[in-house]
Amino acid sequence: MLTNAPIHPALPAVDLSRAKKFYVETLGLKVVQEDPSPGAVLQAGEGTTVYIYQRGATKADHTVASFTVEDVAAAVDELKAKGVVFEEYDIPGMGLKTVNSIASMGDMQIAFFKDTEGNILGIGNM
Repeated sequence: MLTNAPIHPALPAVDLSRAKKFYVETLGLKVVQEDPSPGAVLQAGEGTTVYIYQRGATKADHTVASFTVEDVAAAVDELKAKGVVFEEYDIPGMGLKTVNSIASMGDMQIAFFKDTEGNILGIGNM
């Protein structure tokens, strides 16, 4: 039933204005719709979107969404130049260790960072 259905993550934001500024100015997404709840839909690549909405603080200690890119190192460098701080991991039981902010698992590479609201986002070549 959901095999070919697109998925669009919904991420909480304590400060919606701050979050919108980060997603637009730092990540380069575009606000395509705002709602009075308050919330905003932001356009990403290939017709995908992310919805950010105002709510109280939450605690997610896992990746809530990932962006797929061809060149992970170039994307990391670009975001670091904009002030994004990447997470560094060394978790032997998972085989997850970052080197220069990028973890490699076979041919897959991924890097992790937090948005202004503490949501963990990934950039990978999945």
